[in-house]
Amino acid sequence: MLRFSTTLKSDEITSIAIGGFDGMHKAHQALFEKLDDSGVLLVIDKGFSNLTPDDTRNKFFKNGSVFLDLKDIKEFSDIEFVEFLKKSFPALKKVVVGYDFGFGKNRSGDLQLLKKEFDLEVVDEIKVDDISVHSQTIRELLKDADIKRANKLLGREYEITALTKNGQGLGKEKLVPTINLQKSNFLLPKSGVYASKTKIDEVWEKSITFIGHRVSTDGEFAVETHLIEKNIDFLPNEVSIKFYDFVRDNKKFDTMKSLKKQIEDDIEKTKEILEAK
Repeated sequence: MLRFSTTLKSDEITSIAIGGFDGMHKAHQALFEKLDDSGVLLVIDKGFSNLTPDDTRNKFFKNGSVFLDLKDIKEFSDIEFVEFLKKSFPALKKVVVGYDFGFGKNRSGDLQLLKKEFDLEVVDEIKVDDISVHSQTIRELLKDADIKRANKLLGREYEITALTKNGQGLGKEKLVPTINLQKSNFLLPKSGVYASKTKIDEVWEKSITFIGHRVSTDGEFAVETHLIEKNIDFLPNEVSIKFYDFVRDNKKFDTMKSLKKQIEDDIEKTKEILEAK
């Protein structure tokens, strides 16, 4: 029922923060700060995490996570859930949850039950620029290409990781060379062009990233990134991309010359954005 993605054993864990933790954003971070040195995240997996899918969460919390599928506990009463915690984590002393946390069937659990068994800490609502920080809010901002505001709520730059693939070859020959990404479990921001940084050999390189259908060439959907200040003669197996700001919408160009000129303009704008960071 439990999947451990931590070096800590079940009987070594003394504190847990409970939640979905998709995004590992500022509100989640407020919970992490309340854990002790032997604390982990108890991730209630609902099956649709796409800001920090699967074990990606561990990049942002050093002690790691324990995953629990929601369907395995959704019929638990509040008492059954508390007993499950006691049995699963014999050394557990402290439980940390958010202000909107609910447990037990139909979220009917009484927090007093948790307080009787553990040192319970409930973290208040976290707001940034008067916006309540929630994963769904961040998803909507990304879908609207409001990268800067999404990053504020995250407390970091939004980041995706994906395996690479061979592209159409047109970029290197007639435009600019790009690294093409395979489909992954990460939510993609709105189609368009973005100022970004791409991780190559553990170094974050300045880059410009395109997401969308290549309407000026083959019409295929693509995620591809161009390294602005570095040339590489190999295709990495996997890359990560951080998004800093939206540059422009995707649009069709009638000639390769006009498309290349726009790309050159986009690169200059991206340089200005990244130099200001």
